[in-house]
Amino acid sequence: MRVVIGEDQTLLRDGLARILTAYGETVVAAVADAEALGHAIRDTAPDVAIVDVRLPPTFTDEGLRVARAARAAQPGFPVLVLSQHVEVHYARELLADGRGGLGYLLKDRVADVTGFVEAVRVVARGGTVLDPDVVADFLQRRGREDGLARLTAREREVLALMAEGRANAGIASRLGVTGKSVDKHINAIFAKLGLLPDQDDNRRVLAVLAYLGR
Repeated sequence: MRVVIGEDQTLLRDGLARILTAYGETVVAAVADAEALGHAIRDTAPDVAIVDVRLPPTFTDEGLRVARAARAAQPGFPVLVLSQHVEVHYARELLADGRGGLGYLLKDRVADVTGFVEAVRVVARGGTVLDPDVVADFLQRRGREDGLARLTAREREVLALMAEGRANAGIASRLGVTGKSVDKHINAIFAKLGLLPDQDDNRRVLAVLAYLGR
C-alpha cells in the first residue's frame, strides 16, 4: 500500500510514517502543507492519503479542501482525515458524495497503533471509518423523526458500528451475535432507510450518511 501523509506537526508526521513503514506499508511522501500535499497526491499515485484537516498557511480547512479536490479528480480516492477535535460537520462534508474510501479519526487514535493501521487499510480498500467519539457525538444529538426513528435499539447499535467502519464479522464479534444475525439487522436497516438493492451498490455508505443526518 502506497501512502501519502499531509501533517504539519513534524513529530506526528514522522511518527505516522514510521508506524506505517513498520507495518509493511510504503510512505511515498510525507509533507507539511496543503500545496505540497496536492502535488504529492497527483505525482506519486498513492493508494491512500492521510490528511490533517488544518494545514498551513491558514490552519483552517486546507487539508479537507485538498481531500475534496483529490476525490473530485479521482472519484473514490481513499482519504483518511485526522483532526485534533470532533468536528462533525467535516465528517458529514467528507461523506457527502456518497462514496466509500473515507475515514475521519481523532489524532489521539494514533496511539492505538494496530487500530490506526487497520483504519488506514480499511479506507484504502474503499471502506468507511468514523472515530467512535464522532459517532457518540451524533448519538447524543440525534432525535430524528425519519427512518432512523424506526430502528430498534439493536439496529442502531449495528449502524453505529457500521459507521466506525467495522465489517459484519467485526460487528458480530463486538455484539456477541452470529454473522447471520448481523446480516438480518443490516437488511432491516437498509429497508427502513429506503435503501433498495438496485438503488446503489454502496448502501453501507448511504446508511452512514443517513445516520449522520446529511
